[in-house]
Amino acid sequence: MSLGQDGPPTRTRMPEGHGGHSGGSGGGRRSQPRRALVTVVSIIVLLIAALAFANRGQHRTDGGGTDTGTGTTAGTSSSADSGSAKDGAATSTAPSGGKPATGKADGIPAGYTHDAPGAQSAAANYAVALGSADMFNTDRRHQIVAAIHDPSVTAKLQGSLDQAYSGEALKRLGLQPDGTAPAGLTFVSRTVPVGTKVTTNAADTMTVQVWCTDLIGLAGTGSTKPVTSDWFTVTEKLVWLSGDWKIQSSSQTAGPAPVSSDGQAATADEIAGAVRDFGGFTYAR
Repeated sequence: MSLGQDGPPTRTRMPEGHGGHSGGSGGGRRSQPRRALVTVVSIIVLLIAALAFANRGQHRTDGGGTDTGTGTTAGTSSSADSGSAKDGAATSTAPSGGKPATGKADGIPAGYTHDAPGAQSAAANYAVALGSADMFNTDRRHQIVAAIHDPSVTAKLQGSLDQAYSGEALKRLGLQPDGTAPAGLTFVSRTVPVGTKVTTNAADTMTVQVWCTDLIGLAGTGSTKPVTSDWFTVTEKLVWLSGDWKIQSSSQTAGPAPVSSDGQAATADEIAGAVRDFGGFTYAR
């Protein structure tokens, strides 16, 4: 996603095979449902942040990889990221060694350092929260959005997401009207950051890109919506407010996706067990 600094429409990643990312193996096939939702929830509001990752599903529709216009310049990175990835410099991915966060807000890591590594840690953890299965539960979604966004954009964003996480979007994912999985199945929605990059760096405003892969679908015997994976890049514009980084606006683009492996796919029950038994992480630069 790309962020708009002048307040262009932002795209939120919504439920259902939503927000598909073309590119990579099977990308076109999965790209329809997700992107359709992105269009539904496009919000034309000044600097509104809509990072809703639920738009990851088996099909992503609507050109969900369009750039909303950022005015940022890739490669204008902080000293912590001074190594240019294009030069293959190790420093571009070297860890900062700092603690990612000092506390939590509604279960999400909070209390980041007021610098580029802190902004990257925040962006990665926010991507995880917005791509989680919790976003399909109304009360939990409201908590997540309020905890990590600029308060000035939260109210309108909440309403847009309530509309997006309902009706046909949930049906296409095989979920019940309340966002839960049918009996005997496990709903999987998990975003995994692979790397981060600062593209604009100012004292109280930073634009961070988060390269991610994800899992989404229904795991379990008899599932007609098997768990699939995809690759995408989220761009978040963060602002420093009340001693922490908050999302002011965000967007998403497809890829870069690696060539798929020849590994044997796990059974539905194995996937359900893995999601149940393997917990997530707190990410840090």
